[in-house]
Amino acid sequence: MGIHVIKMPDIGEGIAEVELVMWHVKVGDAVTEDMILADVMTDKATIEIPSPVHGTVAMLGGAAGHVMAVGADLIHIEVEGAGNLKAQAGAAPAHAAPPPPAPAASPAPAVAAPTTPAKATQAEVPVPVPAAPRAPASAPARVAREAGERPLASPAVRKRAWDMGVELQFVHGSGPAGRILGTDLEAYAARGVQGGSPSTATGGYRENHAEQAIPLIGLRRKIAQKMQESKRRIPHFSYVEEVDVTELENLRVRMNEQWGKERGKLTVLPLLARALVVALRQFPQMNARFDDDAGVVTQYGAVHLGVATQTDSGLMVSVMRHAEARDMWSSAAEIGRLADAARTGKATRDELSGSTITISSLGPLGGIVTTPVINHPEVAIIGVNKIVERPMVRQGAVVIRKMMNLSSSFDHRVVDGMDAAQFVQTIRGLLECPAMLFVE
Repeated sequence: MGIHVIKMPDIGEGIAEVELVMWHVKVGDAVTEDMILADVMTDKATIEIPSPVHGTVAMLGGAAGHVMAVGADLIHIEVEGAGNLKAQAGAAPAHAAPPPPAPAASPAPAVAAPTTPAKATQAEVPVPVPAAPRAPASAPARVAREAGERPLASPAVRKRAWDMGVELQFVHGSGPAGRILGTDLEAYAARGVQGGSPSTATGGYRENHAEQAIPLIGLRRKIAQKMQESKRRIPHFSYVEEVDVTELENLRVRMNEQWGKERGKLTVLPLLARALVVALRQFPQMNARFDDDAGVVTQYGAVHLGVATQTDSGLMVSVMRHAEARDMWSSAAEIGRLADAARTGKATRDELSGSTITISSLGPLGGIVTTPVINHPEVAIIGVNKIVERPMVRQGAVVIRKMMNLSSSFDHRVVDGMDAAQFVQTIRGLLECPAMLFVE
């Protein structure tokens, strides 16, 4: 018998460290060739690491959340034959992985994508195993798991468990490799209420004393670092204006009725992108990036429009290149393509970096007012709130109009308040009189 060592791969792009996001195996597990062993992350790209051999897991090189150097031992697998590392005589075949480090507060690097044949995937964000809570005598039987062992479950099952107040550590999994299925969760919950003791309140409600300590790892850590860096370095100020989008919506509906089947459906975003491109002709200082270390602001003729996209793993900013050269249908198609790539974990480095100004929208959940965080090192971000019908006074009469707020943030080091207000008012004018979007 021998030991086959798998080292942390070189993902490319000059990256020296990679975060270990999730293990799919544990010490003692039998593995086969091409079986996925672990998920690792560099910036916002998650990579699956497959096994090149058959054997048994002898050692894990780190725990979820551990940042490892490229070339470090990722995993040892005991194999038939000599392997690529001679096992030391008398040495234990396995040892526990080191605990995950505390989340770093360093700035997030530029978004990267894999350049090796390893497959990119959108991995579930791991949740650490908490200490077992106190439970009444009537609580369901608990599953014995080793300390530090993380139960396998899909993101949907994890969310359902969180909503139900159930700790997956104590749920038996009937799926492959002990994966916890939705039916396992429901069966566990049906056998009793987890945690706490009966409350003295009426109605049979129980107190819930469950606690979870959830370190930020993987994409969630990258987002936290990026947001912290943006807020630390950029003195934000926000400007909110309401926009009457009644005519814009009428135009959008009419265009979809006439050309939607052959050209695709339009949402508000491509129309807003067009308004932004036109407005930037008068305010090029908004389409810029500020290198505050060098004290240099770079203005761009090209509008590389960042579009904030919510994914199951967190917020990602996809970049629509050369928005100034696209019509609305081309913009709509590209926004849709980029959003799909981000949500499926297939976005490339170029598709997730290099934006010069960003639009952020939560769609129907957009609220009335937001204070969006600037996508560092840009100097402006335009936030789109939801469209609502409200009574408005027009020419002395109360009428129902479709209204939408724009909540925008600017870097006060390089953008004055007056310029920001005029910029937003220009966008407002274009959206309220949408014919001006097509006037060259």
